[in-house]
Amino acid sequence: MFINTIMGWFSNDMAIDLGTANTLVYVKGKGIVCNEPSVVAISVKSGKVLAVGVEAKRMLGRTPGDIKTIRPIKDGVISDFDITGEMLKYFIRKVHNRKSFMRPRIVIGVPSGITQVEQRAVKDAAITSGGRDVYLIEEPVAAAIGTGLPISEPSGNMIVDIGGGTTDIAVISMDGVVYSKAIRVGGDKMDEAIINYIKRKYNLLIGEMMAESIKMELGSAYKTDSERHTMEIKGRDLVSGIPKTLILDDDEVRESLAETVNQILNGIKLALENTPPELSADIVDKGIVLAGGGALLKGLDVFLREETSLPIIIAEDPLTCVVLGAGKVLDDEEILQKVIM
Repeated sequence: MFINTIMGWFSNDMAIDLGTANTLVYVKGKGIVCNEPSVVAISVKSGKVLAVGVEAKRMLGRTPGDIKTIRPIKDGVISDFDITGEMLKYFIRKVHNRKSFMRPRIVIGVPSGITQVEQRAVKDAAITSGGRDVYLIEEPVAAAIGTGLPISEPSGNMIVDIGGGTTDIAVISMDGVVYSKAIRVGGDKMDEAIINYIKRKYNLLIGEMMAESIKMELGSAYKTDSERHTMEIKGRDLVSGIPKTLILDDDEVRESLAETVNQILNGIKLALENTPPELSADIVDKGIVLAGGGALLKGLDVFLREETSLPIIIAEDPLTCVVLGAGKVLDDEEILQKVIM
């Protein structure tokens, strides 16, 4: 413990939210120092990494045949170990002070449904990237700490962390997870649903980046106003093969997202069914906290409130909850030992 403290003075201990869509890095004493897309561009011929993060995301769907853009985290877990290692190395080197001779301690947020093999892969990637001690914390626990929920008390706290690849639903009490469920539905599935809907309805093929901007501009789970919102979208006509533009409205986008939103709702209902009655009573009083980028989907809180009749609270900054929670854990050795996997 004393050695750890001494070493902590000389190294930049860090917390990482290794997300399907974005990777965030928090450095002790400095806060969040990096928030970039989890994308890597590599040369097919040499296997060399050409770009990581924002630079690589700009290349998505725009590269020649000899350059490949890869998202190495799929559904919240590592799908390409080597590329994840390269990506972690890039982020750790970017933020780790070269002058410090100590390797940093690293806390990484992972989905609650992660297998032993996947846990090993994450740890190995972080150690080969320069980590000294690597700890894993379940994302919903980190998100609950990041939002300031009183998880150490003997009362039920329910958190729903909607990320890019997974939605983590957990009921937490006394520093432990009473029930958790990770469903492989998140922001990516929403983008996919929009692409498929437009392909079916208009015979128009759009790219991932276009789908994401449609979701952010027009996406909603519940109609919150009577006004009609529209957006011009561009893609390739599947019949003629010629680029085409059309106008899409928010009702259509809501329709395309309905199935994904209902999957999240069903996951929440399942968690409520499996929660002990005493803790259920706490959830009736406190409500459900939404975190992660998916929590920003317009009207999602209203939709869930209508369907569950429970208070729904959106975290103050849903996108940073996990990394801030993992960062807080770094500062408290006692909590660290209680919540690490």
